Amino acid sequence: MTDVSSSMNFTVSTSRGSQQPHFAAFEPPMDAIYDPSGNSNSDIDGSEVNLLSVSWNQDYGCFAAGTNHGFRIYNCDPFKETFRRDLKSGGFGIIEMLFRSNILALVGGKANTQYPPNKVIIWDDHQSRCIGEFSFRSDVRAVKLRRDQIVVVLEHKIYVYNFMDLKLLHQIETLANPRGLCCLSHQVNTSVLACPGLRRGQVRVEHFGLNMTKLINAHDSRIACLTMTMDGLLLATASTKGTLIRIFNTMDGTRLQEVRRGVDRADIYGIALSPNVQWLAVSSDKGTVHIFSLRVRVVSEDSSTQSTVGHAPPFSHQNSSSSLDALISPSAAGANPGSSLSFMKGNTKIP
Repeated sequence: MTDVSSSMNFTVSTSRGSQQPHFAAFEPPMDAIYDPSGNSNSDIDGSEVNLLSVSWNQDYGCFAAGTNHGFRIYNCDPFKETFRRDLKSGGFGIIEMLFRSNILALVGGKANTQYPPNKVIIWDDHQSRCIGEFSFRSDVRAVKLRRDQIVVVLEHKIYVYNFMDLKLLHQIETLANPRGLCCLSHQVNTSVLACPGLRRGQVRVEHFGLNMTKLINAHDSRIACLTMTMDGLLLATASTKGTLIRIFNTMDGTRLQEVRRGVDRADIYGIALSPNVQWLAVSSDKGTVHIFSLRVRVVSEDSSTQSTVGHAPPFSHQNSSSSLDALISPSAAGANPGSSLSFMKGNTKIP
């Protein structure tokens, strides 16, 4: 991890000086459809809509769909479209929500004439305006948000910014990362980032609050997918081979459990851990979702009860994590739960 105070290959600008973002819950009327740039939507309505991206918010209660005309926000339970924003200038290839707040990070699609794919827009939907932007020399691969940090992922480098003043805090070099692999913790007592390292199959874990870096040699092949629990204490990874998913303790790098998706090579699309860390789901290009039972738990040193990943209070400041131990049931060592569920692949059109 490298601390930096200035940058050489990107620019940062804020709207109206260094004004801090105002956080509020999404409260637009259901029929609120407008163009943030002030253009009319009369030519947009009724035209063909193509899906560019889909991304979850941090607690998986909502997801955002980027289209060739803008973006749409959906609630999961009950399922409904919450609102949409449409533009004439083009769509967004990356939409990153901040829980259910009014703050979003937007990266334009390649056909967007106003917001190019090498620029990150921090959008305040409560004020209906851009409150900051980051411009780079290469395309942005991913953006991740915490309540105190903005993380921008390029193919060979990751930049970490302070959310309140947009100052650069850290920059991390990675192996070629075209998928923009990166994940963050989101609980109050931990500040953890995981990303590919500089070697094939390696994952780099930054515990910012503890000023500690951990390098985990997770696989022999390149990393294809990774995710962490909300507290950042457990890490699940898959390689480009796509046959094994491994779970690690991010504090000491110990491998806690390994499950097998199959014997044939597969392109892993996503890995998800349940909030109580009892289940792990894996989707791939085989058109299936496999669900595995886990025997991993995380407890603090001063507690004998199992830790459950919950929702952090809105917009609280996140400090360093306390020292934690990761435990695994003795019967789970080397075990591979055989039960899994498979779902057929389907095609969905956006109305």
